Amino acid sequence: MTSELLDAVIVGAGFGGIGAAIQLKRMGYQDFVILDREDDLGGTWHVNRYPGLAVDVPTTTYSYYFEPNPNWSRLYSTGDEIKQYAADVADKYDVRKHMRFNTLVEGACWDEETEVWRVTLAGGEALSARYLITATGFLSQPNTPEIPGIESFAGRIIHTTAWDNTYDLDGRRVAVIGTGATAVQLIPELAKKAADLTVYQRTPVWVVPRLDFPIPKPIKRLFSRVPLTQRALRAVTDVIYEFFLFVGLRHRQLLFRRLNVAASDVAKMHRFFSVRDRELRMQLTPDYDFGCKRPTFSNSYYRVFTKPNVHLQSSGIEHIEPDGVVSADGTKTQIDTLVLATGFNLWEANIPAIEIIGRKGRNLGKWWRDTRFQAYQGVTVPYFPNYLSMASPYAFLGLNFFNTVEYQMRHMDRLFGEMKRRGATTFEVTEDANARYLDRMTKLMGNSVFMAGNCADSRSYYFDPNGEATLLQPVATRRAIKEASQYPLSDYRIA
Repeated sequence: MTSELLDAVIVGAGFGGIGAAIQLKRMGYQDFVILDREDDLGGTWHVNRYPGLAVDVPTTTYSYYFEPNPNWSRLYSTGDEIKQYAADVADKYDVRKHMRFNTLVEGACWDEETEVWRVTLAGGEALSARYLITATGFLSQPNTPEIPGIESFAGRIIHTTAWDNTYDLDGRRVAVIGTGATAVQLIPELAKKAADLTVYQRTPVWVVPRLDFPIPKPIKRLFSRVPLTQRALRAVTDVIYEFFLFVGLRHRQLLFRRLNVAASDVAKMHRFFSVRDRELRMQLTPDYDFGCKRPTFSNSYYRVFTKPNVHLQSSGIEHIEPDGVVSADGTKTQIDTLVLATGFNLWEANIPAIEIIGRKGRNLGKWWRDTRFQAYQGVTVPYFPNYLSMASPYAFLGLNFFNTVEYQMRHMDRLFGEMKRRGATTFEVTEDANARYLDRMTKLMGNSVFMAGNCADSRSYYFDPNGEATLLQPVATRRAIKEASQYPLSDYRIA
């Protein structure tokens, strides 16, 4: 037990936690700690190491705006490069020294008498801090499917978040469960090694071609010497991804609905030219609107199913036996390796990722599930003073996590700047401001593809357990960032 009072505790050493730490240092705070359960920084880019791992947003866009990297090897960089970028940024802004790894946070509780957060760690240690920031990300708690008999499987089971690079897949009989964004990257790589690969698909995905290429050395030198050129390219890629967002969101407007159909037509043509077998193509065709799930980009995913050693099984899984998988149609496939590309417990375990108790004993996770998932500007919550959640409802902005982080950093700058100006020590968003914001988000989301389109069968992680699409903030990135710098300070009680 420690009696030292820290300025802040940040939970999570991924890009969200690094961004929050940089912002704290900009505002003059030095006495804070960043806690992470893993043995190094990087968050999801440290945990995920599966074959084919790469960013699905151009790296000209997938980076902090204030810290462009002129050395990306290609337009869609690999996971190793993204992880190295995280390390480079942490070192440059001197935040690594604040990090404590292999540290599991069990929970945090607001002490109303002393007005500090008590953060409990595994092993009994406790920390006290004025401010609590959870930057645990949206993809931190892996999902292991509850399939009858899975515990009896005698072969090797590998989850994509715990990839074992020492395990030799050459000549193996492999089954992959899942066809989300991770699987779209992984499956073509597994097909190169496995003697036999069976993909168990619950929900088909929309896949569009990806324009990817190595970045020539002269271009890298230009980016390094004239950073404005890289920012100009980023402006272009930002606009393209913002366009994708609007195509998906503005579903009630006729123009965007037609553009949505056009986007799905691109995926249909991609599927047609990649897969000539009509029955197989039908199995790979989604029955929900483009945009209900995050758009997926690949030049090899559809084509891999035409290989003789790759098989698509879409009837569902009945159960698993020690030596194979039995499908709902009665077919049994013998395997020796089972790969789980089954994603994350987004709403069940990630939001929030730890138990957080606010004023009057309010449990954040329980309150969200008993009422509705909500957070003012995707950052703060009533009854939780001095608390910032960087992985909360309505937090995700654009199709780029860095937009989210930098938007939240601006929110912090305005809020903490006012705190310093007043000589205050506590803040809490008002219930009225939170209710108004929730009402506004609900109305905007009502015009989106999530509510106005056909998303019933998409099984999209955008939807919370109540059937509301509360992950994305349904506004333009530029507008959201402007609001983060101009929201009414009267929306907070500052004392």
